[in-house]
Amino acid sequence: MEKLLIVDDNKQIGSILEEYAKKEGYQTIIATDGEEAIRKFEEEKPDIILLDVMMPKKDGFSVCREIRLTSNVPIIMITARGEDFEKIMGLEIGADDYIVKPFSPGEVMARIRAIMRRIVREEKQEQLFIYDNLTISLDHYTVIVNDDLVPLTKKEIEILWTLATAKNKVFSRENLLNSLWGYDYLGDDRTVDSHIKRLRAKLMKYEHPTWDIKTIWGVGYKFGVIADEKK
Repeated sequence: MEKLLIVDDNKQIGSILEEYAKKEGYQTIIATDGEEAIRKFEEEKPDIILLDVMMPKKDGFSVCREIRLTSNVPIIMITARGEDFEKIMGLEIGADDYIVKPFSPGEVMARIRAIMRRIVREEKQEQLFIYDNLTISLDHYTVIVNDDLVPLTKKEIEILWTLATAKNKVFSRENLLNSLWGYDYLGDDRTVDSHIKRLRAKLMKYEHPTWDIKTIWGVGYKFGVIADEKK
């Protein structure tokens, strides 16, 4: 039975989500503040996390950052505020999805199902990609360039994997949103642009003269192989 960690200081919301999650077949774990969330994450090793942003002791952003130091467990962040900068911040520090209160428990469960289906699909695929000085492993969620481990978030690794394993294919922002965030993701394509920008900034610290992430203006992005472009 898969474990779901529900982190929310509103006990009523936590109770409702727990009830729905149990109907979906999840073993539920409850935490009501950020410090308890970290402790239960370490003790219980959940398969997915619902994480409220505004909490006592440690907010959801701090909890997400700390978890991402050691784990790529799927995280859906929940907040009462819907400002774009908060959504972007949550996704950039490693959250997989973002839900704004008020929400329906059914919507939350649909988001969980979408993420878990995607994980199952990914596990069935080839998990290692090598091109020149670039190695991407989805088994370990690591990216290595010139023998150096590149500190990327889970979503940044997934974006690089998607582009690199289909070299020179152009992906629109909508393509990337649908394949990496799911068809029922309610965000917009600025999320993709923000992740690409941060991914490029991190890769720029390492020499990679034979490949790069290219912008195709008005269309989207691709993993460009320099040798192919010179032909």
